[in-house]
Amino acid sequence: MKTLAAAFKASVPVLLGYIAIGIAFGLLLIHAGYPWYLALLMSVIIYAGAAQYIAVGLFAANASFADIATVTLLVNARHMVYGLSLIDKFKDAGAFKPYLIFALTDETYALLTSIPVPSGIERKRFYFYISVLDQIYWIAGSVLGALIGTLISVNTEGLDFALTALFIVLLIEQYKTCDRKFPFIVAAACSILALILIGPANMLIVSIVASVLLLVAFGRFVR
Repeated sequence: MKTLAAAFKASVPVLLGYIAIGIAFGLLLIHAGYPWYLALLMSVIIYAGAAQYIAVGLFAANASFADIATVTLLVNARHMVYGLSLIDKFKDAGAFKPYLIFALTDETYALLTSIPVPSGIERKRFYFYISVLDQIYWIAGSVLGALIGTLISVNTEGLDFALTALFIVLLIEQYKTCDRKFPFIVAAACSILALILIGPANMLIVSIVASVLLLVAFGRFVR
């Protein structure tokens, strides 16, 4: 219970964010003409906020399975970088490791890399509880939004910006808690250049790859 209480305290920011963007996702799903229980199934089985938002549009456009798989892979390619940076943290996770890998969202990653494990608490169980609680928050928000959308008519214009707003908040928190600012500068520069040179459609994967290559090449000089 002590570990669970500590994990809940650490995950409160994600609770507030996931309820908000989960409701927005549920409303968008219902607005696209899908039943409320699809929000539950997607949030339990897929559990990928940005990909779920994008999936609603792909479903509505009758996109093929190959198109959906390709777009999802590109959007979630950033998780490969997340995984590499968490190898040491997860190496002793034991039976918790498969779920920790599955539940590694952007927001959970932000917590696991910025929140210190309280003294007297087992690290792997602390990480596990944070991951479970975050998914519960997301499920609750998305189902609540879907039920609201089923019962009443809601104007969904602009709701998809909720996810972007949460990313901005997490970025600010990471910037404030991280002593080294070089990765933020590299990521910002690569993102802006990719947006200018390539355009918004394909800039994400290019900016991620460029950022990683630059950090690998020059990161040791600024440590």
